[in-house]
Amino acid sequence: MGPLAVASQIPQGPFMKPEKDQYNWARQMGLLSTIPFLMAVPPIAGLLIGRYLDKRFNAYPVLTIIFLLLGFAAGVREVALVIKKANAPGDGDQSDRGTK
Repeated sequence: MGPLAVASQIPQGPFMKPEKDQYNWARQMGLLSTIPFLMAVPPIAGLLIGRYLDKRFNAYPVLTIIFLLLGFAAGVREVALVIKKANAPGDGDQSDRGTK
């Protein structure tokens, strides 16, 4: 009897989750662990782009503020999409971001 035959004989008890949902918690933790980066990186990128454009066009602080706010908005949008994706039932990565 090989190892595959032994593994197929393991009884499925009432507390065993179906195989489809077996790694759902890991998928959710992986998705939700990206939230701190999504909240930090877009505003920093907006700040850097805004400061560069302000220096280039001598418009300080107008473009810095605009791009910083755009960065915050982009971060909040991405966090909302990640939370929606983490809560959605499914077994794979859907690439239809923002279409539903």
